[in-house]
Amino acid sequence: MDVDLHLAQDPDADALLSRSALAALIGMLLDQQIPMEWAFKGPATIARRMGTQDLDAHEIVAFEPETFAQLLSDKPAVHRYPAAMAKRIQQLCRYLVEHYDGDAEAIWRDADSGPELLRRLQELPGFGKQKARIFVALLGKQLGVRPEGWRQAAGAYGEEGAYRSVADITGPESLARVRAFKQETKAAAKAAKAARSAQRMKTSGS
Repeated sequence: MDVDLHLAQDPDADALLSRSALAALIGMLLDQQIPMEWAFKGPATIARRMGTQDLDAHEIVAFEPETFAQLLSDKPAVHRYPAAMAKRIQQLCRYLVEHYDGDAEAIWRDADSGPELLRRLQELPGFGKQKARIFVALLGKQLGVRPEGWRQAAGAYGEEGAYRSVADITGPESLARVRAFKQETKAAAKAAKAARSAQRMKTSGS
């Protein structure tokens, strides 16, 4: 890849994400239940602890599960749940080895449509529909991967001018806007849940 990503807000971590498709996928995999920039610093931390400047799916698969889990668990831990995420990363890399000969970029290199790209991403271990859509948006908005129908495949995350996900992070200001959007969305969901609960109590009491 030949891009200039700023997802981790850390020069070394972002440099790895910018040149390594596998690092970008692993960062996306880690992006749950922790701050976004922490997740995308993870691949660089893993590479450093492996004693390499880049990540290779074959090398990650070759690790004993316990050893790889410890690599992610050493302080500071790569994730809030390092052992579970180590297992998911190895599952992802095993899938890439078996289906793409370890070449992560092959997932989108010849995808001929947005729906096809989305399908391929959803087939990856650890990638549900939402995560796959966000990655489609990241590919389209920042990596120049734009097969026909990519915005539709990305859903709301593909909207131009939106600040919904990591696909829209290009620096500190956009990171702050994405974080504010996530906080607003979370607050709205919490309020809606409380309203439904109150309505159920009212109904059951009538």
